[in-house]
Amino acid sequence: MNYYRLDIDTGNVVSKYHALSELLEVIPATVNENEKLAYSVWSHSVENSDEQISRFDFINNFLDILEPKFPELEKLKIERSDITIWFLYEYDQQCNMEFNPNDMKRLGENGITLCISCWQK
Repeated sequence: MNYYRLDIDTGNVVSKYHALSELLEVIPATVNENEKLAYSVWSHSVENSDEQISRFDFINNFLDILEPKFPELEKLKIERSDITIWFLYEYDQQCNMEFNPNDMKRLGENGITLCISCWQK
C-alpha cells in the first residue's frame, strides 16, 4: 500500500486550516476535533493499493494544486517551509524507488521538502 500526502503546518490555527481547504479546493484528511493539536497540520491524502497498476504522480499532482495558490498561501502566512510532500510506502521483500529529475527540480525550485517513510509489511 502506498500513501501520498500533502501536509501544511497551520500552527494549530483553526481559521487558517479551514481557509486552506477552501483555497486549495481539495478535501483534507479527516480531523479528530477532540485532539489538542487537531488543526496543527492540514493534510490531503491519496491512497494507492498494490492492485492499482499505475503509480499516482503525486509530486506533480500536489505541485499543480500549490503553484497557482502561492500568493494566496503567503497572505495566509503559509511559507513554503511549512509545506511537505510525503511518500509513505509499505513494502514486502525489498524497497526500491526512483524519482524523475524534473520532478525533483520542480520540488527544489518551489522550496518544498519531500519526505519518505518506508516500512515492511
